[in-house]
Amino acid sequence: MAWKVTAQHAGDVGSEKFESLEEAIADARLRLDEIRDEDRLPPVNMVDEFNPSEEEVHARIQISGPAPLRSKEGGIDLMSDGHAIAYTGEINREAIQADSLDEAFERLQAALAG
Repeated sequence: MAWKVTAQHAGDVGSEKFESLEEAIADARLRLDEIRDEDRLPPVNMVDEFNPSEEEVHARIQISGPAPLRSKEGGIDLMSDGHAIAYTGEINREAIQADSLDEAFERLQAALAG
């Protein structure tokens, strides 16, 4: 069974499978770095001007474990202001506290491995 990485960004959704959690984490980090290198969301004009806030998810990268039932799930949300939030869970997400993106990926990997 394989680990699955699903990336949602700009209306596109793509996924790949990896034999190990380490490969899945590396792919998720690569995808996040590529998206972060892009420009941030511009303001959107509607009736009133709307500026992207830290509460908007710009991209989501999810990692699903190999178990067919009750698989471990987690990921990273890239917010529209450029910061990232790691989490565990799929429906009931719990944020992973971290001081850096590297630490967030390390703690995400540890949570999914455990």
